[in-house]
Amino acid sequence: MYAAYFGLKENPFNLAPEPRYLYLSGHHRDALNCLIYGIKEKKGFVLITGGIGTGKTTVCRALLNSLDDSIETALIFNTAISDLDLLETVLTEYGVSINGGPKTKKVYIDALNDFLLNNFAAGKNAVLIIDEAQNLSHGVLEQIRMLSNLETEREKLIQIVLIGQPELNNTLILPAMRQLNERITVRHDLQRLAPGEVRSYIAYRLTIAGGPGTIIFTEGALGQIYNYTEGIPRRINALCDRALLIAYSKSTARIDRRLVKRAVRDIGINYFQKTMSRWGKIWSRLTA
Repeated sequence: MYAAYFGLKENPFNLAPEPRYLYLSGHHRDALNCLIYGIKEKKGFVLITGGIGTGKTTVCRALLNSLDDSIETALIFNTAISDLDLLETVLTEYGVSINGGPKTKKVYIDALNDFLLNNFAAGKNAVLIIDEAQNLSHGVLEQIRMLSNLETEREKLIQIVLIGQPELNNTLILPAMRQLNERITVRHDLQRLAPGEVRSYIAYRLTIAGGPGTIIFTEGALGQIYNYTEGIPRRINALCDRALLIAYSKSTARIDRRLVKRAVRDIGINYFQKTMSRWGKIWSRLTA
């Protein structure tokens, strides 16, 4: 609602994972390069981990946009599923249908293997991307490991990308997950933005939205934004969006420290989830 007022074509701080808004910090660029390398070189497994809101799904969407027609992709984002559900979903994503008969695990795997062999014969690669992989049960993770056994004498028929929060690493180091963990040779842990990158991140999103228009973020405002968000892109988007809305309501285009504090109060201090001892001091300053 404020975009036109600031001379923008659209909202620059939408929370949706839009690939064109992906700001390639060093870590985000490395994550994307790891994905492309693992797929192109047919490494079998690629693992991308990162905290909530660090941009994992946006990187995933950017990857999908970068792949050409030689790569068949399947994307799974609902990970509260059984091993049988997983197989059915993978086949559906690849456009493979099962005609009649019992729908057993063997039937699904045979159908998937036939698809992958035909895909390989046509000179194509197949990629399975699983987002929110930290929610997968041990049984489903084991089924995913078994899928990596679908191969020719020389290479894997399917490349599997696991994207999840850091607790996924805790699951993979369990003794029961050792066989899967040892197959994952391409990994990247996506980090939050550094203090100096927050300015560039905001400027980039404003540029993509047709700006920066009339908007000015002061040095103090940028420092406050980093302090409250800790460099987490999703939090930056939420805070900047609210700050611009407040600026719009006040008929100003200057975002300063005081306006950022007002935006934090509007959103609620608990949204930012820092340590309680530090937040107690911050909350006192906000409400003073």
